[in-house]
Amino acid sequence: MLWIIIRITTMLTALLSSANAEEGIASHYDRSSGSKVACGGSLNEGALTAAHKTLPCGTKVTVTNKNNGRSVTVTINDRGPFVRGRVIDLTPAGARALGFSGLAPVRIDR
Repeated sequence: MLWIIIRITTMLTALLSSANAEEGIASHYDRSSGSKVACGGSLNEGALTAAHKTLPCGTKVTVTNKNNGRSVTVTINDRGPFVRGRVIDLTPAGARALGFSGLAPVRIDR
């Protein structure tokens, strides 16, 4: 009986985790896109922050590069990306932490 409860708990945890996950393409942005961020303040290229279309300002998410398995936790402080198929724009520091420049396939976990 205990193993049934453990099994159900494991399945529910997996379902809830995947419900809060998003996959797509990440890009990085810098001051050439502007120096102000939507949530207030200025863009800090050395900070572990990111732009997302819908997540509330201040939300912390873990972004994993699906090519190399590297992960980083960033704080949402801006809106974007506004390019079809892209799910998150990272600062240069975030992109470096994930080991990419340009574009990368990622998973975002809340």
